[in-house]
Amino acid sequence: MDRSHLTSLLTAERNRYRELHPGSLVQFARAEHLFTGVPMTWMANWAGGFPLALARAKGARVTDVDGLEYVDFALGDTGAMAGHSPDAVVAAIRHRVETLGGITAMLPSEDAEWVAAELSRRFGLPEWSFALSATDANRWALRLARLATGRPKILVFSYCYHGSVDETFVLAGADGATVSRPGNVAPAVDPASTTVAVEFNDLDAVARALASGEIAAVLTEPALTNIGIVLPEEGFHSALRTLCDESGTLLMIDETHTFSAGPGGATRAWDLSPDIVTIGKAIAGGIPIGAFGLSTRVSDTILELVERHEADIVDVGGVGGTLAGNALSMAAARATLESVLTDAAFTHMCALAERLTDQVARAIDRHGLPWSVVCLGARSEYRFCSPAPVNGTQSARSEDPELNEYLHLFMGNRGVLITPFHNMALMCPETTTADVDLHGDLFERALDQLVP
Repeated sequence: MDRSHLTSLLTAERNRYRELHPGSLVQFARAEHLFTGVPMTWMANWAGGFPLALARAKGARVTDVDGLEYVDFALGDTGAMAGHSPDAVVAAIRHRVETLGGITAMLPSEDAEWVAAELSRRFGLPEWSFALSATDANRWALRLARLATGRPKILVFSYCYHGSVDETFVLAGADGATVSRPGNVAPAVDPASTTVAVEFNDLDAVARALASGEIAAVLTEPALTNIGIVLPEEGFHSALRTLCDESGTLLMIDETHTFSAGPGGATRAWDLSPDIVTIGKAIAGGIPIGAFGLSTRVSDTILELVERHEADIVDVGGVGGTLAGNALSMAAARATLESVLTDAAFTHMCALAERLTDQVARAIDRHGLPWSVVCLGARSEYRFCSPAPVNGTQSARSEDPELNEYLHLFMGNRGVLITPFHNMALMCPETTTADVDLHGDLFERALDQLVP
């Protein structure tokens, strides 16, 4: 690839972006009281030097303050996988607020049991508790895992993503030691004192780590998703379950992103058998939520310790929050699971993701590029390496910030948004074949310019 040509193309797309979005630029420039100019620092991580400013959103479309409409394949980086403001969720929110009242009262609502029962049906774990984010669900569930096992550490995979849980910002170093990820912001303790990191798909490394007897839980996504989509190799999950059983270690599956695999996430699609499942973002149609499910064995162990006054899961235990399980989140989750992210919706979404993946693969082949594309249910992502990576470190090495920005700007300047942090396209129930084909056409045109 001619890097000087890429730089020239990128400069042109940056200039076009500024010309197309004067209102977004003005709003960003005037944000004098927002740290980094945005309500949450990630929002500044859009290509082009400043983020689009939202005016409205519905279904698979967003419109910015300059009146430009986009096909949205970012969907809040999974938070809006149900689409923006689904009708059933809006109706449930209005009913909860306007008719029933009580957005949050620190009291259980009828919807909570319905949602827990539905999550049990989908994921197979019988007991559930709620949070306001997957980060909190992971953080609280890890505390319970350490409580249930009496062990101090967890195991994660390099370049995993489990929200902003302190223990998970680690990598397996070149010498096998666990090290803090570059850029990790002021960890309270050395993460190597809480966590062991190994490479995804490396069962030998997992076995060595679990043999120490100090690992309370293996925390993993079914497939890595925040460093590109890195799929498990054949037999990885069954072997991982066996290693956990043999060592007395809990297996904790984070379905926050891999919920794209189907109505019960990869847990159901791949017939996994976790001790704990965590999830968030997508299950409440855009209203903040998180949840964790426990096996009977784990919940019985915890409750026995509580009854013996050896643990406090109400106050100093740090498990729970005043707003967790609030009536509004529960109403939104029930509507989303009951009426929006249904089996039929997933059939539609997964078929579209396969169509997008096929289009991208053909374009990559036609242009002779050493890239790859991977599909995970309703989610598809391309990486700048071939073959597709088998662990997080391999995938991280394929990062190319200039290529990322060029593709994001080329798409965005022509009405298509993909996830700003990486090259991920996600389908929602309102996504159409025409939307996918527009992405395919733009991707082809972007490569035509890149590799003439």
